[in-house]
Amino acid sequence: MSRDVDVGVILAHQAASGAYPASPSFSQYPHAWLRDGSFVAYAMDRAGEHASAARFHAWVARTVLAFEREVEDLVAGAASGIVPDEFGFLPARYGVDGSWRQDGWPNFQLDGYGHWLWSLGEHVRLARTPPLGRDLGRAADLVGRYLGAFWHEPCYDAWEEFRSQLHTATLASVHGGLRALAEMRGDDAAARTGRDIAGFVHDECVSEGRFVKHVRNPAVDASLLWLSTPFGLVSERDPLMRATVAEIERVLVVDGGLMRYAADTFYGGGAWVLLTAWLGWYHARSGDAARARACLDWVEAQRDAAGSLPEQVPTSRSHARFLRHWTERWGAVATPLLWSHAMTIVLRLELEGLPVPTGAAAR
Repeated sequence: MSRDVDVGVILAHQAASGAYPASPSFSQYPHAWLRDGSFVAYAMDRAGEHASAARFHAWVARTVLAFEREVEDLVAGAASGIVPDEFGFLPARYGVDGSWRQDGWPNFQLDGYGHWLWSLGEHVRLARTPPLGRDLGRAADLVGRYLGAFWHEPCYDAWEEFRSQLHTATLASVHGGLRALAEMRGDDAAARTGRDIAGFVHDECVSEGRFVKHVRNPAVDASLLWLSTPFGLVSERDPLMRATVAEIERVLVVDGGLMRYAADTFYGGGAWVLLTAWLGWYHARSGDAARARACLDWVEAQRDAAGSLPEQVPTSRSHARFLRHWTERWGAVATPLLWSHAMTIVLRLELEGLPVPTGAAAR
């Protein structure tokens, strides 16, 4: 299917504020996660929809700056050894109007703020925009100070789980964001902290020759793909990364799609569309067009009659009891998930620059 379909889904659901709701028709996902939205904005920049991405980044800047005083207090407190309580940190998700949704959701995640800085840097590069204006610059600097103060604080992972851990993919996300900030703003402190994080990951998040889910947990998680693609803590061809991807594929690829992690039970623990596209993105960047196209073929097979892509689909290993539990509690799985459409755009565009493998049809 043409990427125009995926671009159309995203544009149709972008809020007037510029925010990208995660899945507008799903009961739990009408809000805007910085995590999802940052990758959606990146996909739109890759597709040439720079105005859409710019509206998102302007929304993030307005939203963050509305809490500037709170962030400055948090950073100042951290310098004195003060750690806020669970709901004192900035949230992972906001209302599309920029409101802070203080509703008990597991909201303390640092990865989305790193994602946003990285995505903003990619917007500057891809849209060839001038240096950041006043509000974007202030917001980026503020987020950079926040991440610098708390990167070593245990928080929820990308899936809003495991609050008490230091997660490898989260650390890579913060590293990628701070490196982007250093490039955009000449921020030496951000560059130093990014290097510190990379050193920490190599010291504490490696076991048996590969990266691990979080400190002292030897399992793998699909989000470990982020270490190389796109955050560049290591390259796609780094031996540690190759070994990590080999283990991810051995443990987490089921029926052609990629699970989040082996013990996942959310909606039965299915295969995620966006993560399978991400695996394809990794393979495309490492030069393996055949495996990247196989991922795209699997993704395309998950569309519904309207062309929408879900968050995940059941597999032969899904747990029936948990699939039933979540369906009865929240309804059918989120569809469309804008992040799924975004990663499909990215994978298609990565493949455009690669030769078609022998025996594969051009798309």
